[in-house]
Amino acid sequence: MVEAVQDAGVVVTGAGGGIGAALARRFAAAGARVVVNDLDGEKAKAVAAEIGGTAVPGDASAIVDEARDALGGTVDVFCANAGVAFEDRAPGDPLDEKSWALSWDVNVMAHVRAAHALLPQWLERGSGRFVSTVSAAGLLTMIGAPAYSVTKHGALAFAEWLSLTYRHRGINVHAICPQGVRTDMLASTGSAGDLVLQPTAIEPDAVADALFRGIEEDRFLILPHPEVAEYYAARAAIPDRWLSGMNHIQQKWEAAR
Repeated sequence: MVEAVQDAGVVVTGAGGGIGAALARRFAAAGARVVVNDLDGEKAKAVAAEIGGTAVPGDASAIVDEARDALGGTVDVFCANAGVAFEDRAPGDPLDEKSWALSWDVNVMAHVRAAHALLPQWLERGSGRFVSTVSAAGLLTMIGAPAYSVTKHGALAFAEWLSLTYRHRGINVHAICPQGVRTDMLASTGSAGDLVLQPTAIEPDAVADALFRGIEEDRFLILPHPEVAEYYAARAAIPDRWLSGMNHIQQKWEAAR
């Protein structure tokens, strides 16, 4: 068990399935009191019943007060896990602006709103833990997924800002950045996901395990796929070579469509 989460009040958004459900189960197994959030109320209730938690369905960006009440007045750990992705886009087939707006709202602004609601109490007491499910797309990018790639970069940037701004005041921040994870979201990535993500996809439980190792080691960046660190370093060191490599993957994807 991780002492930092024993008897902690934990909120996991987007926890009706996939990574969110795995996180909820892992926190409950470690002795935490868990609020399970999902837009799909029945899925949230099912996971909550399974782990002995409390279901708080609804918009992930507006549940902090209700979740706090359900936990007896305090949220100790907030997992901003809910996210949206759209099926891969062919060249010349851009997403409409409504899809871009939804991506920004769910993948970035929901994190901002949650932090805004949580920080006053956390700063007053000098402790709090914010977990952002970002994706390796936030460190690198993803072919065929412009809104997902851009907004996940935004989610990572916000998590970095939270960490550098408040870590000396007791706020711990973790950014989870897996590549492919066997979830419904992976299935929605279409042929691009089949090419890039499926070959090394892992189970959601492996993501939860990686987070708990990161909590034990007090690490900001959680990489369930360790090779992402090498890709990230290459991207920063020699960006043109990295972009050329990604373009080759893009061309391979286009040829296979």
